[in-house]
Amino acid sequence: MKGFQRRYLRGVAHGLKPVVIIGQKGCTDKLLAAINEALNTHELIKIKFIDFKEKAAKEKIIGSLEQKAFCEMVGGIGHIAILYRRHPDPEKRKITLPEPERRRRSRQVSSDEHR
Repeated sequence: MKGFQRRYLRGVAHGLKPVVIIGQKGCTDKLLAAINEALNTHELIKIKFIDFKEKAAKEKIIGSLEQKAFCEMVGGIGHIAILYRRHPDPEKRKITLPEPERRRRSRQVSSDEHR
């Protein structure tokens, strides 16, 4: 995923409230089931860490979630992380990611054309 697409998703997630809260037990099967259900429903979710104050611990849990839930972290600030997973069914997708703009190459004008 490109940086501008991550930025777009962070903007979309700005008004969202956390739908999953991660407590002291960390990454459990129930937590993974809740995240999978939320991602299937919304595609873009916020999760909140309550008992993890260290950044390294949060990164470890998010890395585990990314692998197990097949999602991607698109942003995070403080105790909040934003996860995204595109819905496999195109008809049920709620979010359309922006495509990269194709840059047009301007034709260089030769000195003969100016005369």
